[in-house]
Amino acid sequence: MKYSIVIPAYCPGPEMLILMDEISTKLNSCQKNDHEIIVVNDGSPEVFNMIFEDASEYATVLTHPVNMGKGEAIKTALRYLEADPEPCVICVADADGQHLPIDVINCLSHAEISTGSLILGTRNFRERGIPWKSLLGNRITEAVFRLSTGVHIKDTQTGLRAFHSSLIPDMLNAEGSRYEYEMNQLLYCVQSDIPFEQVPIETVYEGNNECSHFDPFRDSFLIYRKLLKFALSSFSSFIVDYIMFCFFALFFTGTAGAAISNVLARVISAGFNYEVNRNLVFEDSSRRIRSLPRYVLLAAAILLMNTLILCLLNSVLGIPLLIAKILTEICVFFFSWVMQRTYVFPRKGGALR
Repeated sequence: MKYSIVIPAYCPGPEMLILMDEISTKLNSCQKNDHEIIVVNDGSPEVFNMIFEDASEYATVLTHPVNMGKGEAIKTALRYLEADPEPCVICVADADGQHLPIDVINCLSHAEISTGSLILGTRNFRERGIPWKSLLGNRITEAVFRLSTGVHIKDTQTGLRAFHSSLIPDMLNAEGSRYEYEMNQLLYCVQSDIPFEQVPIETVYEGNNECSHFDPFRDSFLIYRKLLKFALSSFSSFIVDYIMFCFFALFFTGTAGAAISNVLARVISAGFNYEVNRNLVFEDSSRRIRSLPRYVLLAAAILLMNTLILCLLNSVLGIPLLIAKILTEICVFFFSWVMQRTYVFPRKGGALR
């Protein structure tokens, strides 16, 4: 089966040419002559034209007139491959010299066997010398991804990924133009029941990762934007709920009064939360008849959980009522996020917009 290596590139250095040469040499040495390399020039300045001219000796070079982002560069290459009726296995590798040729070929080999899976080249972040930015970023995204999906991926930020060409439509359906595309791709696979296969690779950081074009502020915001929007929605709903709870607590006292106040406040804040999440967070375009009954069931379950935790903290542990209310909301936040994303407002791809 043909091997296709995709390299999205923005302002690449000579390490990209070295990678391409070594991949071609190794594949030819193991008699894998049926391979191609596709480089996407993602709007690099003209000063880099010479590198792409040299790359054309090894590869097909596709060009964006302006910088569109890593996600769009990958999609451009996939559309190019989709037009070819011959099946192949595809490996996306970074242009910055942080993927070894042997690891690229190993991922391609796994994709050739596991045609229905997304192959992830996973780094070992327990090794010494990992740049703090990469270590911290991976730890955060690993935790957020696991909380959001229940799936444990050791390296959510790996740029080395391989898959069979039959999965191209799925990879194109994942949303995002820049670095958030790679996270959205993982979320899409979870939503679409596409399994992962994690293949260990060498951990390489050239020059402390200085050649990476990842912007820790802009790109992290794009990756976590939907979760941040959900947090803001939950916080605003909490404010509504807390104000209503304090209001009703003036009229209902004791343990029973706390439960009654909590129920009444929750009913009001739940309606507010549903509309905000439906329209602004998950951008659900389906009719309310589809999502509202699910939300009501979830809200009822959360209400029961919320009330039990509140009474436990207040009556059993003796925590002051208003403080217990805050602690209770924190406890149910992530449960509510996971259930709304996967059950109430499911969306093919499950992307973080």
